[in-house]
Amino acid sequence: MSSQTPYKVLCVCLGNICRSPTAEILLRHFCDEANLNVVIDSAGTSNYHPDKAPDSRSQLHAKQRGYDLSALRARQLILHDFIEFDLILAMDYENLDNIQQMMGDAQKEFGASQIRAAVSLMSQHDPNYLQQEVPDPYYGGQDGFEHVLNQCESSSQAWVEIFQKQFSPQFNQQAEQ
Repeated sequence: MSSQTPYKVLCVCLGNICRSPTAEILLRHFCDEANLNVVIDSAGTSNYHPDKAPDSRSQLHAKQRGYDLSALRARQLILHDFIEFDLILAMDYENLDNIQQMMGDAQKEFGASQIRAAVSLMSQHDPNYLQQEVPDPYYGGQDGFEHVLNQCESSSQAWVEIFQKQFSPQFNQQAEQ
């Protein structure tokens, strides 16, 4: 990644109204805090909530921690996302499977050489929630939304460390010394 071209990350859950918008805002917050040139978006594997704002409970719990989800709107993952984004982060294993199946469709549609996206689990490198699913809080109580925030904060910080190692020339120079 050059300093001019942003690295693009897409956070994906099922409906794009609870987990993935929370992950989008938190990952953006920690990337901005670390001065990383990373653009973050979110989508859902389903089209259950097109153009809907994030769940009011997600917004409330996020706002209590100083995060604002209100400007986000749900959208569905599309084949072009595999060309547009460098990294697609799944919130759970079912979404991961669906994303990988779609990646196969994108490879057929555009050709494998055109696919830019790597696909991973949101918690892939998170030492506190290593490779654990971000549980869907939609049908549960308030604790579920707090858990999503806790896990997304932790996983976002883990990804920022990965991005710093991969993309920061200053970090790489210090590591080589």
